[in-house]
Amino acid sequence: MGLIVPERKIKIAIAGGGIAGLALAAGLAKKPHVEVHVYEGVPEYKDVGAGLALHMNAIKAMALIGPEVKQVYFDKALSQGDENVEMVTEVILGEGPNQGELVAELGRAKGRKTVARSDLLDGLLQLVPKDCITFGKKLETISEVAGDEHPIHLTFKDGSTAQADCLIGADGIHSETRKYLLGPDHSATKPVNHDGWQVYRTMVSVEEAKKHINEKWTRCVPILLGPQGHVNCIPVNKGTRLSAGVAVRGAKFTDGGAPPLDPALYANYSEDARKIVELVARDTSASWTAADHDHAPYYHKGHIAMMGDAAHASMPFAGNGAAQALEDSSVLDYLFSEITDPSQIPAAFEAFDTVRRPRSQKVVDLARQFGRVYAYAEDDMHKDPVKMKQFFAGAAAFTNNADLQKQNDDAMNIFKAAITGEVKGTGAVEVV
Repeated sequence: MGLIVPERKIKIAIAGGGIAGLALAAGLAKKPHVEVHVYEGVPEYKDVGAGLALHMNAIKAMALIGPEVKQVYFDKALSQGDENVEMVTEVILGEGPNQGELVAELGRAKGRKTVARSDLLDGLLQLVPKDCITFGKKLETISEVAGDEHPIHLTFKDGSTAQADCLIGADGIHSETRKYLLGPDHSATKPVNHDGWQVYRTMVSVEEAKKHINEKWTRCVPILLGPQGHVNCIPVNKGTRLSAGVAVRGAKFTDGGAPPLDPALYANYSEDARKIVELVARDTSASWTAADHDHAPYYHKGHIAMMGDAAHASMPFAGNGAAQALEDSSVLDYLFSEITDPSQIPAAFEAFDTVRRPRSQKVVDLARQFGRVYAYAEDDMHKDPVKMKQFFAGAAAFTNNADLQKQNDDAMNIFKAAITGEVKGTGAVEVV
């Protein structure tokens, strides 16, 4: 039996038009029983130069939301003929007695290429009807009015308001939705940077980069490890520009400052790594301070939920932050395909929480551990390349090889059991 179309459409507000919010909106906008609107805080998107090397699980999640979502990624990231070419991130010891040894190949997938965040956002935006997104709407307050036809009331910084049957907060690491759900004084509400990470970064044309570094690293994604910071490059804009960086643990001081990047500290690194550091040191204007979230005890209450960086911001070192946001979008999109009444929304959000919170929070933990391993600060693992290879292989299998259709089905089983009292399948959630 097909979906029973409700007497009125279910009205969904999404706070935040980043990757998570737009991908979800692209899926929801196709559903005739749903009315979705995205409220994005910035007046317009700006190219901040961030590069993404999406792993296989991200590509699978996009495909589950819809083939057009996956195709947008391909259109923005790939050149003709790249669909069947495998790409992998090479993790290499950049310092020490085992310098030059390859210890991991992360994110291997056909059709995987690096993409600028701005390019992916531009593509996803084309999938969301223009009347379903409003820019310049930064969320300020949330209130719930019991008995109202649309019980979620939103107020924005510009004084305007909106109402909906539910709110999905995809409003980033400084999320107002997270603050509302957990409380402003909860220990997990605000972003943290326990290890003091500072990411020194530059953006240059590939032609300029070729004058300074190994030409191979303008086409591939390396991570060169060492105790003074790990070095990496990400080609973006279909290989025309290069984002190069050095992530240093302990460089971000409590007074808010960070020391300049000093290439002399990398004298013991490999030649490839030293040249990339020197390139970055020429212009560090694209630098930023990394942050993540301590674990939230829940991702929803009633008709309000959070997703993506609002729910589980992670350090960038495992390369899976955007992928986890896309997994969130896939699960929520799947659940809303079967919601027939606003009263069912809390059960759907509970199912989302049950399947996504353990996995996404493990990725937050893994990303922190990756950073320490990269910095030679995790149980002397850098002295044992075999042990390091085993660690990366296990972590990569967890993130990359997950059965995302099963994750969707597990959530759906939990949701249906809650609204009907019938259990189909196990509904078990496995976190390896």
